[in-house]
Amino acid sequence: MLGWAITFFIIAIIAAVFGFGGIAGAASGIAQILFFVFLVLLVLSLVANALRGKKPKA
Repeated sequence: MLGWAITFFIIAIIAAVFGFGGIAGAASGIAQILFFVFLVLLVLSLVANALRGKKPKA
């Protein structure tokens, strides 16, 4: 997911350099959404892993 966010960010930068403001804005918005979804999933994963913990072997 982070890879997709970085890809859309790069597309936004390239589109902005060439003057395509609409495409750059849309790609930037998509990149922001994907980045925040990535962060939420990362935090949920870390919390779930911490709550599960390591169980001792018998």
